[in-house]
Amino acid sequence: MIAVEHLRKVFGRTEAVCDVSFRAEAGDVVGLLGPNGSGKTTIMRTLAGYFPPTSGRASVDGVDVGREPLRARERVGYLPENAVWYPDMRVRQFLEFCADVRHLRGATRRVRLAAVLEGCGLADVEHRLIGQLSKGYRQRLGIAQAVIHEPAVLILDEPTVGLDPRQVVEIRQLIRELRGRTTVLLSTHILSEVSSVCDRIVIINRGRLVVENTAAALVREQQRGERTLLRVDGPAAQVAAALRALAGVERVEHEAHDSGGARLLVSTAAGVPSAAALAAAVVNGGWGLLELRPLAMSLEDLYVRLVVPHEEPSRR
Repeated sequence: MIAVEHLRKVFGRTEAVCDVSFRAEAGDVVGLLGPNGSGKTTIMRTLAGYFPPTSGRASVDGVDVGREPLRARERVGYLPENAVWYPDMRVRQFLEFCADVRHLRGATRRVRLAAVLEGCGLADVEHRLIGQLSKGYRQRLGIAQAVIHEPAVLILDEPTVGLDPRQVVEIRQLIRELRGRTTVLLSTHILSEVSSVCDRIVIINRGRLVVENTAAALVREQQRGERTLLRVDGPAAQVAAALRALAGVERVEHEAHDSGGARLLVSTAAGVPSAAALAAAVVNGGWGLLELRPLAMSLEDLYVRLVVPHEEPSRR
């Protein structure tokens, strides 16, 4: 498991991580989200034993990474975003080297080599040079080296970056297969990836924890009222004005169409007004109601709501 308690990491005058706390239980797959420069990679490198915390505490499998970094590394598998490869080594040769580094010997070594070659889909390319592998196969190899010693914690920094859609699906499936066998901390910018493979989400921004929970619970907590999509055969501005006049309507966004119709997004307090009231307002105005559909908040909506308002404006 992973335990981060009031973690702070400072580089010179830059505070990269400030008072961050979260947990991941054994077997969980946890998504670590945040914009570029938010502190995600610093947190991952700290957990992997590469950076000592400035203050606070971080532990993996019960081992404090600040006090016992070497012992902690024994329990961690790590795939950095920009992994460095030995292009002139063959796949099997490289994994044998990794097994040696992890002090795997005898039958255990043979069993683990066979397991990662098969489990990570590398059996067909085990004798190929790493320099000849596609990006997707190199990512598979990165996961293979990270799990060869059966770590308690697996840290993956942007494991699907730069992959084509088919390769992304394959890497996601590999990660799903690890669920329950090891605790996975996964950093990514692809929000659909988090929804499909992660049990919990940790959102970081400007070095600080924004929120931590399951995806479904986060959406429920952040859902402020209800949103309804309407398509109306009528003048957009007039329809929007009629809807804004209803009690409980907080916001109406609209756009006109060439046909003279309107597409409107209505935000209301929970349950007020009802869909029937929205429909009635349209019909009473003499307009045609073409579509009325409630919209659930997506993870993308949640991310924008939580992170974008707190981002600093870009400097030029």
